[in-house]
Amino acid sequence: MSAMEELNTIQRLIIWAPPILLAITLHEVAHGWTALMFGDTTAKSQGRLSLNPLRHIDPMGTVLIPLLLFLLGGFIFGWAKPVPVNVYRLRHPKRDMAWVALAGPGANLTMALLWGLVMILGQILYLSLPYLGVPLYLMGHAGIIINVVVGVLNLLPVPPLDGSRVLSGLLPDGFGQLMARLEPFGMIILLLLLASGVLGYILQPIIVSVLTAIFTVFGY
Repeated sequence: MSAMEELNTIQRLIIWAPPILLAITLHEVAHGWTALMFGDTTAKSQGRLSLNPLRHIDPMGTVLIPLLLFLLGGFIFGWAKPVPVNVYRLRHPKRDMAWVALAGPGANLTMALLWGLVMILGQILYLSLPYLGVPLYLMGHAGIIINVVVGVLNLLPVPPLDGSRVLSGLLPDGFGQLMARLEPFGMIILLLLLASGVLGYILQPIIVSVLTAIFTVFGY
């Protein structure tokens, strides 16, 4: 379908908004639910296991920066309010924290596959109900892309991204201590990597490979 090329900016925003909101919401909820499974009730007690996107939106990271990058046609980068996790309430803090961190990207991969089913449904409906089929197809396509980007980005071993916490759970304690010292500067590091183009250079081959694999699975 070439319909994406015919959409104006408002229509494209409408197509992309639901996948983006679901990607960040379920990513954070996955962290909270996994922490709860391992004994930490912090996210639950603060109401952060909700599927309401408003509880997870960060005005700057979820709205302003992704919107600007979307309009500029650049690498879409953003973040949500992190779900609170008290590592000391986990039954096995070091090991369990790695699983809690991995749950977010895992949720994004799962969502990417589910959006693939939405894309197939849109294609099935295209001929009989094009006004429903086309938006579903385009939204499914966008959902795959945004979830792969969010999932792969979060696996980078740069604090506060999930990859740094996964590795902290697998490597000796010294690595975790290094990540803790770098975390106050993590967002600055990420923004510098983004502005310099290094972030896109690192992530693009991985993202393209994952996208190619998913689209191949769904016959595209």
